[in-house]
Amino acid sequence: MKAKNRDQSLSDSRELDGSYDQLTGNPSTSQSKKTIKQRFLKLLPCCKPSAAPSISQNSVEDDFELSTVCHRPESMDKLQEQTKFTKKELQVLYRGFKNECPSGVVNEENFKNIYSQFFPQGDSSMYAHFLFEAFDTNKNGSVSFEDFVFGLSIILRGTINDRLNWAFNLYDLNKDGCITKEEMLDIMQSIYDMMGKYTYPTMQDDAPREHVESFFQKMDRNKDGVVTIEEFIESCKKVQ
Repeated sequence: MKAKNRDQSLSDSRELDGSYDQLTGNPSTSQSKKTIKQRFLKLLPCCKPSAAPSISQNSVEDDFELSTVCHRPESMDKLQEQTKFTKKELQVLYRGFKNECPSGVVNEENFKNIYSQFFPQGDSSMYAHFLFEAFDTNKNGSVSFEDFVFGLSIILRGTINDRLNWAFNLYDLNKDGCITKEEMLDIMQSIYDMMGKYTYPTMQDDAPREHVESFFQKMDRNKDGVVTIEEFIESCKKVQ
């Protein structure tokens, strides 16, 4: 019985990362690691696959140190039921995730390091911090493959309300149910820092604050100095 369970676990793991063909039982035709990595990172918000550099050996070793026991995600069928991805898409995402995070989880430091490779002209650390907080729904300081695909499923395939709720949660930094000007300014500043000072046209130093003021003029309907989830969703839908 134990041997059977081990065989089933191995089969599930191979099924998840697409390392064998379910129909023939033979190893599948492997894609290059570079291609898998680019497809995986392309799905991260704001990332551009053309800018994906290679990950150093030190980074891989650091990832192994994240956990003494590797985290294995839910079964393929369960993840397919809980997200809007196909089995093939989940396999590609899992391969890419394992390539970057061999332990099965990624901490904030490594998340920032991966994200920074796509914005070498600026400082993406603060925006990556906010994004990590949004993906880390369990608030345990790490993002598992499940956390990643659940968030990505909402961003890419969710309903309008689902996506707007996710965005609101990103902007609501202290999670008190409303967005203040200070919170929005922190987000806007992190985006401008990430884009760098050498963009065209050149961004003015007061651009983030002007963006926040414009945001609140449109969304703070009762002029109480904060934007609620209802105001946020209603305003965004009207813009669309």
